[in-house]
Amino acid sequence: MGVTRRQLLWAGAGAGAVGVLAACGGGNGGGEGAASSGESGQQPRPGGTLKVGALGKASAVTRDPHGSQANESDYLIISLIYDTLAIPGASTNTAPRLAASWKPSPDLRTWRFTLADGAAFHDGAPVTADDVVWSLKRLRNTPAGRSRLPGIRPESITAEDARTVVLVSDYPNADLPLLTRLTTFVLKKDTADDAIAGAPGTGPFKLDWYRDGNARLVRNDHWYGGQVLLDAVEVRLFESPQAMANALLAGQIDVASNVGAVAARTAEARKDVRIVRRPNDMAMPVVMRTADGPFADPRVREALKLAVDRDAMVKQVLSGYGTVANDILGTGDPAFAKDIPQRTRDLARARQLLADAGFDTAKTYDLITTEDIAGLAESATLFATQVREAGVKINVVKQDSKVFWDDTWLKGTLYTSYWGTNDSVVFFASKTMLSDAGQNESGWNEPSFDETYRTAMGTADAAERDKLLHRLQEIEFAGSGYLLWGMADGIDLAGAAVRDLPGLPGYGRVQLEKTWLAR
Repeated sequence: MGVTRRQLLWAGAGAGAVGVLAACGGGNGGGEGAASSGESGQQPRPGGTLKVGALGKASAVTRDPHGSQANESDYLIISLIYDTLAIPGASTNTAPRLAASWKPSPDLRTWRFTLADGAAFHDGAPVTADDVVWSLKRLRNTPAGRSRLPGIRPESITAEDARTVVLVSDYPNADLPLLTRLTTFVLKKDTADDAIAGAPGTGPFKLDWYRDGNARLVRNDHWYGGQVLLDAVEVRLFESPQAMANALLAGQIDVASNVGAVAARTAEARKDVRIVRRPNDMAMPVVMRTADGPFADPRVREALKLAVDRDAMVKQVLSGYGTVANDILGTGDPAFAKDIPQRTRDLARARQLLADAGFDTAKTYDLITTEDIAGLAESATLFATQVREAGVKINVVKQDSKVFWDDTWLKGTLYTSYWGTNDSVVFFASKTMLSDAGQNESGWNEPSFDETYRTAMGTADAAERDKLLHRLQEIEFAGSGYLLWGMADGIDLAGAAVRDLPGLPGYGRVQLEKTWLAR
């Protein structure tokens, strides 16, 4: 289960994601979200090789687009070679890619996806609906794929004609297109498993060479999505953010991808290095078990949420490279409820709630954390210091990553979690908060939340669905087991010549087809 979770973290929003349906498609397959790096007066120019550093472990490399990519370097390579049906958008949760458009049936269970005009594999063969159906069924039959296409059985994936793919959900799902954004990479029908590594893709770049997690990709001049500016992208694997940052500062690479706040602080004084911030990229909540134990009482959970100094957490843990959050996951969603009053520190109220709940302040409670990502263990330590002022004694326990994922995650009483798949309120509802969710981290069982979610997913009218999603967030804010104190920025370091790196969080950061070099 841990490996599947790590792929979610690298990949950004997706993996069974369901969120706000913004439209029924349209577009040219190029997608949205290429954020300007801040330059003005310069026109994009073709040419050049972009050298990108990405995190990974040499012992964990994979080349299978439908496998579990524990390495961000692998996911970057695969995402440039193979296209998904849809991608994150700058103003919508879902934008077209290999699928140019989609349309639901009146009952929101059957969805028809129309492939983009001119979509072809790197060897020139046209992409057909049969290729997509075969690829989705192959994905669906993997252990990880079952959680990425929830409610869609393999037999419910069919081709209506050469350019139309039909997906039928077991239940009404107004946001089914979001399921197609993460790992719906398309290969040729009947590609043998032993030929997957060299199989042609449909993406903006095609493979030139690959060695031990490092790769060179060259421009696909016939990409259906439009002009690709770079001649090539070279991806280099780094096992630590610091080593990657050092390579950037030494001029060995052009981009250090997702390198973190510590490296950003180091680079702040360098005029030849640009710090690219992607807001709402990583959530690091404290998870309180709601099903049983000392945090089952909602008054205790609210007390801890009131005991936290969120501004201090963002400043100290994230070095200011982040924003204060309000205990609602999915802060990058266009449907995020910004009008719910921000929860602020109130120690007097926290103490009163604990007293009303009969909470035992004489005991010490373990908070389990890991050092899987920068700042996670530090957030646990600062949290423990802050809630002590409300009378709650916390002992921070740093646990080995494998032990945590095997023994603590989904079972623990109090622990830190982290998600790099932040953009959709309903992603988290469906994955982590429904009573029957496969990754219900806090053991939450709130009938009104379940009912509101199911009603929203079966509501075709967008305005009415937005009202239901707002209500969903109100319920989450009032009682869930998540204490989300802040959102970490995604941070890339870029050399002075790099232009138009993607500005979207999660999966959005791997869309490099519009990036270019001013030299």
